[in-house]
Amino acid sequence: MIKVAMLSFWHVHAGDYAKQVTEHADTEIVAIWDELPARGQQEAEKRGVAFYADLAELLANPEIDGVVVDTPTNLHREVIVAAAKAGKHIFTEKVIAPTVQEVNEILAAVDEAGVTLTVSLPRLNAATTLAIQEVVEKELLGTLTLVRTRLSHNGGISTNANPQGWLPEHFYNAEQCGGGALIDLGCHPMYLTRLLLGLPEAVSASYGYVTGREVEDNAVATLQYASGALGIVEAGFVNAFSPFVIEVHGTDGSLLYSEHDGKIWLRTNKLEEASQQWTAYENWPQAQVSAFDQWVDHIQKGTKATTNIQLAADLTKLMEAANQSVATKQQVRLDSLTQ
Repeated sequence: MIKVAMLSFWHVHAGDYAKQVTEHADTEIVAIWDELPARGQQEAEKRGVAFYADLAELLANPEIDGVVVDTPTNLHREVIVAAAKAGKHIFTEKVIAPTVQEVNEILAAVDEAGVTLTVSLPRLNAATTLAIQEVVEKELLGTLTLVRTRLSHNGGISTNANPQGWLPEHFYNAEQCGGGALIDLGCHPMYLTRLLLGLPEAVSASYGYVTGREVEDNAVATLQYASGALGIVEAGFVNAFSPFVIEVHGTDGSLLYSEHDGKIWLRTNKLEEASQQWTAYENWPQAQVSAFDQWVDHIQKGTKATTNIQLAADLTKLMEAANQSVATKQQVRLDSLTQ
């Protein structure tokens, strides 16, 4: 049995990860620490486990095998490095950290300690993503020229039930989050664009502040590739009805997916049946197990989540470049970021 400590319930998904730990046959929650002691104490009492006011004391406990990190993003480097040095395996919410320099420090500590790190990038494991990858790998679209991905919700919109929106107020704290809609929700379309097109040369971004918060609640980032291809990433907290969308376009065809109908539509010169009309792509691959389940499997087998970590590290590069682009009002090359 892998004994797990929950480190903070700051993130909105912390409760979901706690549920995954509890429901997995090979893991159990044995301890909780939180940067807000009252919140941590409450969560510990609810679960009947030990609460630690001192993170160092928790990490010094040899019976704890791994930690789930859901602290504010600006605490990730401090907390994850400390956990790695204590020999704990680490599962964390995206992003690993808000800057490339911090990510490199984290990964160096993880490598030196020989512990297993896995980052929650859930849409990598979705059947839709695997099906779209399959279409691209079969070269049914030819040379890719543009990928557009959009993910948005109504978390920032005022309603009678939630006058400030349903997102917690600390999700608009620039210091804790490192940004707003793009670094939180836009992470998903960003790593999917990276998955399909690779790393771009440069990023430019524009942010909107519809509700007047400290961080953006409406965002678009454009990824520029040496080949001439473009990636368009869109995210927001201010849209009542905005389905998750992926468009992939190439020299020989196009693919469209939207959660409004849950179908992948394909039109391509490479298939006779799809050359004259849009055709639903059938026989999708099965979804992969969750990132948390993958983390447990890596711990048990002594393997590393190599692809997951690389995509997560690249995600931070893209987010930092987008933030710098908005701050400087110009395109930012990835090779200009501080390592």
